[in-house]
This record gives sequence, structure tokens and C-alpha cells, in this order.
Amino acid sequence: MHPYLFELASLMAIFAFAIVSPGADLAMVMRQSLIHGRREAIITSFGIGTALMFHVTYTILGLGLIISQSIYLFNIVKWCGVAYLLYIGVKALRAGKSDLTVQPNADMGERKQQSVVKSFLLGFAANALNPKPVFFFLSIFSTVVSVHTPMAVKFGYGLVMASCLILWFVGVSLFMTTPKMRAAFSKASQWIDRVSGAVFIVLGLKLATEKAS
Repeated sequence: MHPYLFELASLMAIFAFAIVSPGADLAMVMRQSLIHGRREAIITSFGIGTALMFHVTYTILGLGLIISQSIYLFNIVKWCGVAYLLYIGVKALRAGKSDLTVQPNADMGERKQQSVVKSFLLGFAANALNPKPVFFFLSIFSTVVSVHTPMAVKFGYGLVMASCLILWFVGVSLFMTTPKMRAAFSKASQWIDRVSGAVFIVLGLKLATEKAS
């Protein structure tokens, strides 16, 4: 096997577990799917994947090492992430009931359809403001990827991982917005907001306890 293919296979074997693990990204896509619709959830998925490339890029360029070694920079990223998660958590808790039985692109009653930019930024910010990927990508790239691997190939690895992440969350979006799923959750829309809001707040508080290592 070509060494680059072996490196990519090793990266994906590790990354596969990170993709499916519960976290702010999954909570965001699920809430977008159930509250706003398929279109918004898919756009949010692309925002998350783009943010992953952001993490991969600064890791490859060496900035990730600087952030991981600087308590000051780490805390800036961490507290921005905490503030963001708490903000969307509180906003979700305060949201009213909405009709989930309508089609994603149809009128959603009092809740206005999200713009493409807002849907994208929700996903991008949820991932980009999380400092955990700093250590994740530093550890797997330093362990699995050779220092002699060309930078272009490393960026290729990142594109493959970002594409897989987007595909995973697009799949979640499609599943969560099927007619049966939307009908099942229709009567519980307000509770969905409350539960997802509580999840975001818990994730924010958990992130607040994270320390650079």
C-alpha cells in the first residue's frame, strides 16, 4: 500500500469515531433539522465541514502548536466558544412552539426561514470556536502523518475528512427531516427547543472546565 494511502486510512479510522461522537456539532444539526428544516440543516453541515478545514489548516501551518502551548490564546478560543454555546442555548430555551409538519422550504409560521449565511455561520461557529480540535488534530497528525509528507497531501487529508464530516451530517439532516420524523416531533417542538437549549448550555459549561494540556 502506498504510504500516503496508509496514512489516510489510519487518519480516517481514528476520525470515524470522532465524527459520530455526540457533541455541539451533532446537537446543532439535529436542532436545525427539527426546528428549521432540511435546507438549513444541510447548509449548517457545510459550515461545520468548512470549520474543520480551518482547524486542519492552522494545524498544518503550525499555528495549532502555538495555541496549544499558549494558555492565553487557548483561553481566548475557549471562552469565545463558551459564550457562543451559552448564547444559542439560552436563545433556544426562549424560543416558542413551531409547526414541524410543514415542508422545509414552506412557510414555518412565526419562525422565519434562516438565511443561507446564518445557517452556514451557525455550523461554522459551533465547530471553529471549539478548542478541542486543536489538540485532536495535533495529536493525530503528529502520530499518524510523517513529517516528510508534503503539505499539499496533508491538505488533501483534511479535505477528505471535511467531506466525510459533511456527508455524515447531511445524512443526519436527511434522516431527521423525513415526514415521519417531523410528524413524530411536531407536538414536542417547544420541548425540542428546551432540550437542545439545555444541551448547548451543558456543553458550554463543560467547555468552560476544559484546560490546556
